[in-house]
Amino acid sequence: MVWGTANAFAVVATTATAGMLWVVAQLGLPLAADLDLVGLAVIGFAFSFCSTVFTVKVLEEGNETASVAGRVAIGVLILQDVFAVAFLVAVGGTRPSPLALLVVPVFLLVGPALWWLLDRVGHGETLVLLGFAAAVGIGAELFELVDLKPDLGALVAGILLAAHRRAPELAGRLLDFKDLFLVAFFLSIGLQGFPSGAAWAIGGIVLLVLPLRTFLLFWLFTRFRLRARTSLGAALHLSTFSEFGLIVAAAALGEGLIGEGRLATLAVAVGLSFVAASVAGRLRYALHGRLGERLTAFERHPTVAGDAVIDIADARILVFGMGRVGTGAYDELVVRRGGRVLGVDVDETKLLRHIGRGRNVIRGDALDRDFWERVRLHPDIEFAVVTMGRHHANVECVKRVREFLPDVRIAAVANYPDQVAELQAVGVDVARNLHEEAGQALADDALGAVFGTDGRLPRHVADAPLGGY
Repeated sequence: MVWGTANAFAVVATTATAGMLWVVAQLGLPLAADLDLVGLAVIGFAFSFCSTVFTVKVLEEGNETASVAGRVAIGVLILQDVFAVAFLVAVGGTRPSPLALLVVPVFLLVGPALWWLLDRVGHGETLVLLGFAAAVGIGAELFELVDLKPDLGALVAGILLAAHRRAPELAGRLLDFKDLFLVAFFLSIGLQGFPSGAAWAIGGIVLLVLPLRTFLLFWLFTRFRLRARTSLGAALHLSTFSEFGLIVAAAALGEGLIGEGRLATLAVAVGLSFVAASVAGRLRYALHGRLGERLTAFERHPTVAGDAVIDIADARILVFGMGRVGTGAYDELVVRRGGRVLGVDVDETKLLRHIGRGRNVIRGDALDRDFWERVRLHPDIEFAVVTMGRHHANVECVKRVREFLPDVRIAAVANYPDQVAELQAVGVDVARNLHEEAGQALADDALGAVFGTDGRLPRHVADAPLGGY
């Protein structure tokens, strides 16, 4: 699905944009009139990318990174980054050294060492330093030694670490630096001067194709059997031009494939697309509400398993977060209410462990609207228990439950009194302070063990002066 969409979109977007610029060139508009076929192809290719930084930020803010739409969008972006690196390597024009054949065995030897180090570094500066050392000190430098493009070496180093369990943590730490470098890159473009009127005109004209790009992505996703709602979400996440397109254009400018002034035109289009995508993202649910039936007509059935509707069958009690507290609540509810309890957790490993022990658990991120839009809810659900690992997650989960199940009763856990108050403010019916409850339970059990099963003090002990005990 991701491979097919990324490749088809790259071909169609490149061809269509180049064709549109050719039409503009026939009108004699400056910056377009003197473009040859190579220049048209390069500019079209640069406009075929979608912004990784913008998409990742939007997904993180909406807690949709783990959603089907989010995973698909990120998959397309990763392939587009690979296309960009391949282009940068191709335009370098340097013939590789015969020693380049040794790169593969060297990386096979270095890979286990990097994994060993990643297992042992901490979570602070040493993790960041390891990431830079792997990308720059090993990947880029090794490739440059044999006359290969350093960018490709950094990419290979990242691929070596991609399957490690701490790869997401490392990527998250390095993403902040990517944002910083990107700001510096935009600054360097801005220092070239204010874009000309022709640059603004062409940037505005190219911006008009954004709705067509979004529809093309939507159509491609539905061809691969994603639901219309998921396809629309993924397409809107990708409805921007990319900072990577600027990097591609800068490399082409350096090699003389395009002339001066085109980079400013592309920068204008990228900036304007960010504004347009922000507005479109806010209208996402309204768009689906208005055009739902028309968009659904594009669906192909059956939809892929990962995007299918989730049927919770006869479950009437939902437990969100199947950690230690959630598992304890689940087991107690099963004893009291029978098999009408359903656990929900995003962790695949945890899910498999619970299923192996006979618990009724499904995989889902309760903070993600995609989960709620896929789940088939029954009107007679009795109540929900929220026991996720972080207080912020509990608050957001309660908001989702209240949004999609406004009349259901909710119980949730907290660690401090002020968190109990915050949970009650967002609609929790029963909120319990775990530390306080644990202390009370411990005291009850201790008193029960010393003075009897009910934990009550004998009368002569209860009436005695405190100093006597």
